[in-house]
Amino acid sequence: MALFVYNTLNRKKEEFLPLNPPVVRMYVCGVTVYDLCHIGHARSLVVFDVIYRYLRYRGFRVKYVRNFTDLDDKIIARALDEGVGFQEISERYIREFYADTDPLGLERPSVEPRATEHISEMIEMVKVLLEKGHAYVADGDVYYAVESFPGYGKLSGRSTEEMIAGARVEPDPRKRNPLDFALWKASKPGEPWWDSPWGKGRPGWHLECSVMSQK
Repeated sequence: MALFVYNTLNRKKEEFLPLNPPVVRMYVCGVTVYDLCHIGHARSLVVFDVIYRYLRYRGFRVKYVRNFTDLDDKIIARALDEGVGFQEISERYIREFYADTDPLGLERPSVEPRATEHISEMIEMVKVLLEKGHAYVADGDVYYAVESFPGYGKLSGRSTEEMIAGARVEPDPRKRNPLDFALWKASKPGEPWWDSPWGKGRPGWHLECSVMSQK
């Protein structure tokens, strides 16, 4: 019996055909470890655990990758509030994550990368995006230029005009387009940083999963 999945891009159910059968590569965006898990996390974890089990039941060899976002604005903010390093916050809540999820009987993914383990690859990806004209530098930050990608918004089914109208943040005059998002953020005093061609800083949230999903 064929397996069908919903394709968000064309809004249709399509037969599931792996690129390299019988291997299936599945990436799931994991938690940002700045606080305890909530019911929304539990839903995602259980749903993809069921998918993982079912694909293997159907005879596929599944490489299941689920990351930990262990570097983020919220983690840094909590670390500064508590007067500790950001690593202490992320390690604490990774332990709490397993304490919450292991009793659910979830199977561990094949790989659980952490954002801080892949900073060098993130820097390389930003270099490539800059070379191809998909990004630009502004005062030590690097932004993705959404207008450089004609299909931007197609997956969500919303135009850029609709997304701008629904934006909840103040416009940044350094951005070419209000929807442009940070690939690399220049470090502020007291924040963690890594050396890069654009100065000391850290990766943006969107960039992290883009790199780790290729593991």
